[in-house]
Amino acid sequence: MTKSILMVLTNTSITKNGKKTGVWFEEFAVPYTRFLKEKYTITVATPVGDNSPIDPASCYFAETGDYKSAEEGINNVKKLDTLSAEDYDSIVLPGGHGPMFDLAKDLTLAKMLESFAKKNKLIAAVCHGPAGLLRACINGTPLVAGRRITCFTNEEESVNHKEDILPFYLEDRLKELGAKFIKKSPGEINIVEDNNLITGQNFQSSEAFAEAIVKWLSK
Repeated sequence: MTKSILMVLTNTSITKNGKKTGVWFEEFAVPYTRFLKEKYTITVATPVGDNSPIDPASCYFAETGDYKSAEEGINNVKKLDTLSAEDYDSIVLPGGHGPMFDLAKDLTLAKMLESFAKKNKLIAAVCHGPAGLLRACINGTPLVAGRRITCFTNEEESVNHKEDILPFYLEDRLKELGAKFIKKSPGEINIVEDNNLITGQNFQSSEAFAEAIVKWLSK
């Protein structure tokens, strides 16, 4: 049976100090293209239903391969609160700094993630995508508590000189919620799997992240 994937993207285009941000294109395009190859049904959604802005710093990636389908997909979105978790086999959260400003506090996304978790459906997030997990709880306990997880690390924020645009450090916030944080060196590919939760550390992990999702869904 064909798998159905929900990819949830940010609507945030500007950081707290006025710098442009959005979704990191590679983190969307690589999984999206891989899912098409598997003939999955893909729905792209954002909190307000408008198209997700692409972080300008990531636009170069569109020229590195055939990502025209992904470019079309990112411009064909639905409003998140019009969708039902019941219709999907997996939810996937690409990063970019944008999710730290909207997905991190989106109640609709939190409720949807709770539904996925309770039914042991796959939840996957890469780089800053795990910001979307922060508000979700299971019976009052943070969804990430006690779970092995990764994200774009504090060190990677520093190496890339992003401290001034951050509303918070995602690594720290995940730890505060009780996550068991697993990290590697800046830029190193790192995929962490914990039952139905798959996370990737950075955009360099995008391909391995997509492959891990496909492998999990093929079980």
